Amino acid sequence: MKNNMKKMVSYYRPYMHIFLADMFFATLSASVALIIPLVVRYVTGTLVYMAKDRIIEGLWHIGLFLAVLLLVDLFSRFFIGNYGHVMGAKIEYNMRAEIFDHMQKLSFAFYDDAKVGQLMSRITTDLFDITELLHHGPENIILSVLKILGALVILVNINGMLALAAFLVLPFMFIFAFVLNKKMRAAFRRNRVKIADINAQIEDNLSGIRVVKSFANEEVENNKFKQGNDGFLSAKRNSYRYMGCFQAGVGVFTTLIQVNVILVGGALIANGRMNISDLVTFLLYIGVFSEPIKTLVDFTEQFQNGYTGFERFREIMDIEPDIEDSPDAVELTDVQGHITFEDVSFRYNENTDKVLNHVNLDVPAGAYTALVGASGAGKTTLCSLIPRFYDVTGGRVLIDGRDVRSVTLKSLRSQIGMVQQDVYLFAGTIYENIAYGKPGATREEVIEAAKNANAHEFICQFPDGYETDIGQRGIKLSGGQKQRLSIARVFLKNPPILIFDEATSALDNESEHVVQESLERLAKNRTTFVIAHRLTTIQNAENILVLTDDGIAESGTHQELLDKGGIYEKLYHMHR
Repeated sequence: MKNNMKKMVSYYRPYMHIFLADMFFATLSASVALIIPLVVRYVTGTLVYMAKDRIIEGLWHIGLFLAVLLLVDLFSRFFIGNYGHVMGAKIEYNMRAEIFDHMQKLSFAFYDDAKVGQLMSRITTDLFDITELLHHGPENIILSVLKILGALVILVNINGMLALAAFLVLPFMFIFAFVLNKKMRAAFRRNRVKIADINAQIEDNLSGIRVVKSFANEEVENNKFKQGNDGFLSAKRNSYRYMGCFQAGVGVFTTLIQVNVILVGGALIANGRMNISDLVTFLLYIGVFSEPIKTLVDFTEQFQNGYTGFERFREIMDIEPDIEDSPDAVELTDVQGHITFEDVSFRYNENTDKVLNHVNLDVPAGAYTALVGASGAGKTTLCSLIPRFYDVTGGRVLIDGRDVRSVTLKSLRSQIGMVQQDVYLFAGTIYENIAYGKPGATREEVIEAAKNANAHEFICQFPDGYETDIGQRGIKLSGGQKQRLSIARVFLKNPPILIFDEATSALDNESEHVVQESLERLAKNRTTFVIAHRLTTIQNAENILVLTDDGIAESGTHQELLDKGGIYEKLYHMHR
C-alpha cells in the first residue's frame, strides 16, 4: 500500500502550484468556519451587555467583517470547485493517456487472455474514481483536520472540562472506523471486479448482437446478464452493509458528543463554572466539529473507491511488455524480404505444448510461399513470429540476415503488410480506413490504392463515395467489400513483405475471385506468405509448405506435391 500511495501522490507533481493553491484556499475556508462561532460568542457574551450605541456600532463592524469573511469563503469555494476539479481532470487525462499508451505496448499474449469490457472499466470507471479521490481527498482532509484541531484548541481554551467531555468519545469512534474501514476496502474491491465483469459481458453481447438475434437467444443472454447483475447486486449489498454500519456508528458517536456537551455544560452552568454564551459557542463548535467527521465518513467511501481503482490501474501498469525493443535495437531499412527460420520452436506459455518444434525454412526475397495444413498445425503462429506478435521460444527468425529481435518493432512492422480473414475496420469513413495504412497519405495515393484493390468502383457507387460512414467494424459493407478495403490499406502501406491469413476463405465465389485478383496484384514482387484454406487459391505458389504437428511435412509446387500422393494430395481432393 505504501508504494501505491507514493505512486498516486506522484501524479500531483506537474500541478503542484494548483494543488498548493487548492490547499491554501481549503485552509481559508476552514478558518472562516472556525471564526464565525467566536464572533457569535463575542456578540452573546460581550457585545449585548454594552450600551445601545456601542451595540449598533459593534454590529456594523461585525457585519462588515463577516461580509469580508463570506467573500473570502466564496472565492475559496469557487477556486476549490473550479480549478481543483480542472486539476483532477488533468490528472485523469494524464493517467488515461498513460494506461492507453501502455496497453498499446502489451503483446498479443496479454490480449489473448484479456476481456475488452474489463479493460474499458479500468480506463473509464476506475480512473474517474481515482481522480475524484486525488482532487477531493486532500482538500477534504485539510478542511476536516483544520476544523477538528481548530475546534479542539478553541474548545479547550473556553472550558477544558467540557472539551474533555466532548472528545472523550473520539478514541472509540476512530477504533470503530478503523475496523470497519478494512472490511469496506475488501468489499469495494469486489464491487470493482463485478462491475468489470458486467462491462465485459455487455461488450461481448453488443459485439455479437447479430449472432444473438440470428439464434433468437435474447432470453439466454438476458439470463447470463442476470447472473452477472445478481453478483454485482450481492457485492453492492455487502459493501453497503458495512457502509451503513459505518455511517450509523459514526452518527451515533457524533450525537453522543453533543449529549455529553449538553449534560456536562448544564452541570457546569449550575455550579457557576460556565456561562450560557460559552455553552452556545461550544454547541456551535460541536456543529463545526461534526461536519468534518461526516466529511471524513464520506471520504472513507471515496478513498475505498479511488484506492481500489488505483490498485487495479497499477495492476495493468505493472505488467511488463514481454515484446519490446532491445536496448541496442536498430532501424530495419532497405528490406529485400529474404526470410529465414532457423531451428524455430514456439509455445504460447510454459504450461502448453509446443506449437512449432525445430522448424527450419528459407524463403528468398520476392518468393510466393503458401502454408497449408490442419487447424492447429501452427500456420498462423509461424507467420505471427515474423512481425514479432509473439517471440520464438527457441531458434530465431531472420529478415535479410538480421534477427527480428535486433531491430525496432516499429521499423519491423512497417515493412510487413497483413490481410486477415477477420477484417477489422474502424468506425469512420471509407477514406479514413484506407488512409490508416499510411498516415499522412495524399488523397490521390488513397484513391490509387483503392483502384489497385478493385475497390474504387464499388466505393464510387455510394452517394458519399470515399466519405461514406461504414459503421462499427464496417457493418454496412459486405464481406468482399471489407476485404478489398483491407487490401487497399496494405497497398497504401506498400510493404516488401506480405502475409495473407486465409484472406478469402469466408467469401463467396464471386467475391473470392475479385479479392484473389487484388491479392495477386498486391503480391507481385513482394515476399508473400499465404495461409490457405481453399487449396485452389494457391496452385500458382512457388512453394507450398504442408504443416503438421511435427513441423513441415512436405514442400514443393502444387504439381510436385500432387505427384507425391502424400498429405497435400489428400487435402487437395478433400477440399475440391
